[in-house]
Amino acid sequence: MNIKSIAFLLLNFSILTLVACSTDKKMESSVQSTDSHVSQKQEQESANKKEAKEHIKEKTSSAKPTDTDLAYNGRYYSVHGKYEEILIVNKRYPLSPQYNPGENAIAKAALLKLIEDMQTAGYAISSQYSGFRSYDTQADLYQNYVNRDGKEAADRYSARPGYSEHQSGLAFDLIDTKGNLLEETDASQWLLHHAHRYGFIVRYLEGKENSTGYMPESWHLRYIGQEAKEIAESGKSLEEYFGISGGSYQE
Repeated sequence: MNIKSIAFLLLNFSILTLVACSTDKKMESSVQSTDSHVSQKQEQESANKKEAKEHIKEKTSSAKPTDTDLAYNGRYYSVHGKYEEILIVNKRYPLSPQYNPGENAIAKAALLKLIEDMQTAGYAISSQYSGFRSYDTQADLYQNYVNRDGKEAADRYSARPGYSEHQSGLAFDLIDTKGNLLEETDASQWLLHHAHRYGFIVRYLEGKENSTGYMPESWHLRYIGQEAKEIAESGKSLEEYFGISGGSYQE
């Protein structure tokens, strides 16, 4: 091989090396850019959670409900019902971020009996359900919905952290045998007419969006206890029945 051929090969090798190095640098830069974007997104979401938690702390620390019948004990708002204290949580009255009761044992036992009776009656309802969610779990869930659908849309069907009934340990979402939220018409009607026998109300009724702040949810049950019968038969939302505010957040 002559000197010219060797020089040509060396030149080609140098060019290939430069191209490879350039490609590696571009790939490294791209990875760094992606990592930076993910990091910035995570930092923003963390900041949003912190801001939301501080907002609730500020809101609940004053503990001055606009509805005079409501009381606040440092953890949650409540109203004196006909038979017992009724916990209230909606878009006006949040729970403390530190309130972490887990599932209420009485409510859970009543729910399991309700599900068993529905299954016996032939309804396609699963033994699985969605119950208690901590403040942090709700924060992650809500943020996922915001990322997907935007804040305005998410607020119609998902509670912001601290404002979810699921954090109270008294709310349950029913699931059908296909793994979907329970929306089947006959099953929904059964719940409207029979859930109160187990101490539950269908919390978010059709036509009550202005008072509850949420779209109708035939699957969402809230444990009340003995007074569930009066509330269900009134046809009113929980807010309407007790004459308390709801509907929208106070920014």
